Amino acid sequence: MDWQIILYIAAGVAAIAFLILCIALAVVLFSVKKNLDHVAKTLDGVEGQIQGITRESTDLLHKTNRLAEDVQGKSAKLNSVVDAVQGIGQSMNNLNSSVDRVTNSITHNISQNEDKISQVVQWSNVAMEVADKWQMRQKRNSAFNTKYSTTAEDDPDNLPVAVNQSVTTNDNLDEDRVNAGLDNDSK
Repeated sequence: MDWQIILYIAAGVAAIAFLILCIALAVVLFSVKKNLDHVAKTLDGVEGQIQGITRESTDLLHKTNRLAEDVQGKSAKLNSVVDAVQGIGQSMNNLNSSVDRVTNSITHNISQNEDKISQVVQWSNVAMEVADKWQMRQKRNSAFNTKYSTTAEDDPDNLPVAVNQSVTTNDNLDEDRVNAGLDNDSK
């Protein structure tokens, strides 16, 4: 019987150990449950925040896409403006080149024909002088023909009564000849 008592005591100790083990396991499981509940609550909060971030990210992506489309549209419009400005720039360059060519051509022709131009100016001065003298001669001849019949009151041009009488007060014909380089005495 001794063995039986020891066996009962061993069974009782085992039962008590099993009870302590169950109680300890229950305490640990309750602690783990509290931690898991706390983690679950935290994950619920994080999930809500993630959903909010997801919504905001989606909205931000939509806005970014609309902005990108708007930028592309405006860029396409701006490209046409840039192309137009580039065309205007090329036209201005072509115009400048044309003006430069014309200017160079005129300058070259003038420098080549400088002597001819000065001769034309001199001959035009001579022609004007001859025309002025011709008019004066006509007026004097007219005055000579009407020498005795014309008075100063009847003559609106105040032509001279005699051919040798001088009428011009500001006659610069000799001075014009000197300035034009036609007078032989001035050389």
